[in-house]
Amino acid sequence: MVNHLPTAWLRRKSLPGPWWRRASMPGQSLITLLCVGPILFLSPPHTSAQVAGNLIIAGNGPEQATIEVLARAFEKSNPRAYVDILWDEDSTPAQLVRAGQAQIAVTSMEDATLAASQIGWDGIGILVHLSNFTKEVTTQQVAEMFSGKIREWSELGGPETRILLIDRSRSQNIREAFESHLGIAGKIPGTAKVIGSDDTVIKTVVGALPPLSAVAYVSLSTALSAVANGVAVRLLPVDKVEPEVPTVRDGRYGLRRPLFLLSKKEANPLIEAFIKFALSPPGQAIVGELYVAMSSK
Repeated sequence: MVNHLPTAWLRRKSLPGPWWRRASMPGQSLITLLCVGPILFLSPPHTSAQVAGNLIIAGNGPEQATIEVLARAFEKSNPRAYVDILWDEDSTPAQLVRAGQAQIAVTSMEDATLAASQIGWDGIGILVHLSNFTKEVTTQQVAEMFSGKIREWSELGGPETRILLIDRSRSQNIREAFESHLGIAGKIPGTAKVIGSDDTVIKTVVGALPPLSAVAYVSLSTALSAVANGVAVRLLPVDKVEPEVPTVRDGRYGLRRPLFLLSKKEANPLIEAFIKFALSPPGQAIVGELYVAMSSK
């Protein structure tokens, strides 16, 4: 089942957990497996008709750990199906599907040329250093911060410190969703520090000088994990709503992005089976470990 793949390919057993989890639990790997293990091994196997073949899933964002576990669970339910993960921060997953280099793309934005299936939600957290005493922001203020119109924290009731913006790689779906939601596409200043992974973003916010200055947007699941593990960061409420799983699910916390699986529109039993699994109770339990599962209503 495990093939020898080029370095751009990532298999399920090679993914480390976030640095704050690795530091507190030496010898452990893949935080998601720690949480989802009971689901995989104690729940009854998925009972849909088994399928066979090779499936390539491409992505570039923080969803990698969840997709890795979904792939492993899907293979467990379908022993003749083989799933490989192609994850690259600088790739364009939808383009890889259109070019036939992958069968499924993990994104936050729909594509008119591809079929889209939503499997969950992710909040986009506004992350600052723990010592930054700014109480809250509005959606408009977030847009003005990240478009360079608000440059000092004191304009938001915070410290008299210049705002240090941390942006994300241009190809990443979290950036595309963030810019689209705020209406600031192409407006983030070129002076903003561009960082690919949430893990590195959080390290940078913690270590930024002066310590009150940095602000970043990150996957809410990653940010909540860091906060829970005592990392010196906090999340700002947006429009007087706390960034939490229930508020993301019901839409009260508006700064959120959908998690889509994109594929070609032609019928493909293997792709359809994987999407069906991702939306099944076992699949949604896996999605819900780090993200917000789809409402059962």
